Amino acid sequence: MKYLLIFLVVLVIFIISVTLGAHNDQIITFNYLLAQGEFRISTLLASLFGAGFLLGWAICGLFWLRLRVSLANAQRKLKRMQAQNEQSTAVIPSPTASRRD
Repeated sequence: MKYLLIFLVVLVIFIISVTLGAHNDQIITFNYLLAQGEFRISTLLASLFGAGFLLGWAICGLFWLRLRVSLANAQRKLKRMQAQNEQSTAVIPSPTASRRD
């Protein structure tokens, strides 16, 4: 359900940008870092939207990957500590069994 809502929001934004771009056939000069180019405003809007979308997915993917690695390390550490805990409780005899009155 969550992914469906995200998909619908992205679809609505894309449709709005295509609609705005269809009515804006002006050619503008776009100065970017290395050079400058003449683009239609609709093409520029769509390409910048796509580039921002891909950049956002890449950044979120890196954070997700870092979180998954951290989770895997924590789970491995937890299993190791549980195994050590089981070994230490198996070795220590209970105090009532060792007492003889």
